[in-house]
Amino acid sequence: MPTLPWTAPNPPRPGTTHAYVMASRFEVRSLKDVPRFLLKSLAAWRQVRRAPGALGASLVARPLARTFLTLSAWEDRDALYAYARAEPHRSIMNGLRSTMRDSTFTFWEAPVDRLPVDWDDARRRLDAARD
Repeated sequence: MPTLPWTAPNPPRPGTTHAYVMASRFEVRSLKDVPRFLLKSLAAWRQVRRAPGALGASLVARPLARTFLTLSAWEDRDALYAYARAEPHRSIMNGLRSTMRDSTFTFWEAPVDRLPVDWDDARRRLDAARD
């Protein structure tokens, strides 16, 4: 299971006590869609590493299961949404919609002194969001 480990592109601004966290699970329709999704995910990953307000992120790729998991922490909801609307993320997500079988998202707040977020907690939250 290839994993891009937690990277923290920006320190929290002074006075920031909580991070806005997002976990996502993407499943592509077929194995032939995996290479394209993985390449596009890496471009989005590079964008996260430069995104204002990004406090940390990690990616887990399970290519044979056709599944990709993301976990990220942001200064606030606005920072996350600005990233999602910016290029190349916006075009990547629009371009990959036809390859998607399923996607799940979950959001919560976490104390910044508890970053990085635990993957086990994120997976539990994703599983609960699917039910």
